[in-house]
Amino acid sequence: MDDTRLDAVHAAMEAAPDDAQARLRFYETLAASELYLMLKAEAQGDQLDPEVFDLGDQSFVLVFDREDRLAQFAGRAVPYAALTGRSIASMLAGQGVGLGVNLDVAPSAILLPTEAVAWLAETLSEAPAEIEAKPEIFSAPKGLPETFLVALDARLATMTGLARLAYLVGVTYDTGAQGHMLGFVGADRGAHGALARAVSEVLIFSGLEAAALDVAFFDAFDPVAARLASCGLRFDLPKPPERAPRPAPGSDPDKPPVLR
Repeated sequence: MDDTRLDAVHAAMEAAPDDAQARLRFYETLAASELYLMLKAEAQGDQLDPEVFDLGDQSFVLVFDREDRLAQFAGRAVPYAALTGRSIASMLAGQGVGLGVNLDVAPSAILLPTEAVAWLAETLSEAPAEIEAKPEIFSAPKGLPETFLVALDARLATMTGLARLAYLVGVTYDTGAQGHMLGFVGADRGAHGALARAVSEVLIFSGLEAAALDVAFFDAFDPVAARLASCGLRFDLPKPPERAPRPAPGSDPDKPPVLR
């Protein structure tokens, strides 16, 4: 059975217990992952009743990063809710409950105490701020750590179908302010918020939350997109799988419809 991305970042964290960046990468991956929360009973609308386990002096709810791992742990069919780690941390904040991840079924098994869950929820609570400024000069990006670029590439690789691609560039605005900008090209309008939030989280968990990295969105035929392509670092987002067209009944003369 193949390891997951959560397994990989957990292994990196365990191998370097004093490496703050490795810990942040684990939490960033956990927040972005779709997790399967074990429930007592089927969800009723948006009302969830998680299964709570008392382990020593703390209580935990359990999540798994694959359905088969949940089934393996439970040993039977159980109700669950599929939510992002971000949503689960927000839901648990202030409840005095910790989070058990992949217990007994994966190398990434870990117990996160209430303090860790509260920290994660607080870290993720700030939404990106909107600004209005006109970019005037684009240039090749400089000075960003390789670890951040790797983390950004990994996060964008999970955002299938939300945009065609993105360019990372240096930018100078009409106000004279300088920084970096990630320009998404051909992004679905309804996905702007999710994309901006994802970039913000990568910054935070890379320890670069104070760095200037703005996010902008451009149509594929916008002249600015061509300017970004001339100097930017390109990130391709995965395309959704194409569905094979289903032939209309009777369209194949060698396979006429059967009447019953």
